[in-house]
Amino acid sequence: MYEVNTVKMDDVIARINELARKAKAEGLTAEETAERDKLRRIYIDSVKASLTGQLDNTYIVRLDGSKTKLERKN
Repeated sequence: MYEVNTVKMDDVIARINELARKAKAEGLTAEETAERDKLRRIYIDSVKASLTGQLDNTYIVRLDGSKTKLERKN
């Protein structure tokens, strides 16, 4: 139902919230639970990708003015 590349994150968040309200009020069907889990994974992956991109462009600036690119830890 949802393609990662074609979905706006606002729509994903709105649908997650809608399903959360329904879950509290009356419960979810198995299909709705599966949809919620898929949407949550899309959201989490998006946040991780955003943070990774930000950290990939982060530099440490030393007192002497030199810059060192932040390296990934394994």
